[in-house]
Amino acid sequence: MSLRPPKTAMLLAQRIVADINRRGNTVGDRLPPERVMLDEYDVGRGTLRESLRFLELQGVLSLKPGPGGGPVVQRPDAGSLATTLTLLLQFENAPFRTIAEARAGLEPMMARLAAERMSPEQLDALGASVDAMREHLEDQAVFLEENKRFHDIIAHGSGNVMFGYLIDALLGILDGSAIGIDYPEVRRSAVHKAHLRIYQALKNRDPESSAEAMARHITEYVRYAERKFPEVLAAPIVWANL
Repeated sequence: MSLRPPKTAMLLAQRIVADINRRGNTVGDRLPPERVMLDEYDVGRGTLRESLRFLELQGVLSLKPGPGGGPVVQRPDAGSLATTLTLLLQFENAPFRTIAEARAGLEPMMARLAAERMSPEQLDALGASVDAMREHLEDQAVFLEENKRFHDIIAHGSGNVMFGYLIDALLGILDGSAIGIDYPEVRRSAVHKAHLRIYQALKNRDPESSAEAMARHITEYVRYAERKFPEVLAAPIVWANL
């Protein structure tokens, strides 16, 4: 079954988004009620509702039920991208190694760009993440949270919005705790040292060293997973694993 609405509803969804941008609507703004939108767009109720449901699935709107309800503007995040990628990969029978290989290709490039483009505030946040991981090495939950935050900050610090969303999505799919990769404290300590090396290279604004440190870090992760959890990397990506 297609996740896309019929063509007329898709075209209407595009018009609604264009009007959101034109009006300068922000998160939390309420769109006109259904009767107004029906007149404004000159469409049937079924087409309008199909368009709104599609935009809700994409994270553009939330639909509030009841009196005084209706469509409310939201900000899309990487969740829908992760779901779409997961479904595409699942139907290709792609293993989790696919995500690891993609990260190995993308993240050194992001680190290279981030060395030149990261703001002082982003560097401060990155340093705070490194410190938080060190202070809570005994806690795997904190480790996983800081590990994701570290890579997210660098991706967004690259100055390329697409990289930020891609890494958000890829990390959402390749969540080690969810797919069965465990990190004993000795491994968490090794990851912390790798993060510290990357942070220092970024702080020095050294693109080559930043890219090399990131490439080494991702390679070490893949080698660890292949040595300890080969069956996990070889397992096919399944949406239910998210």
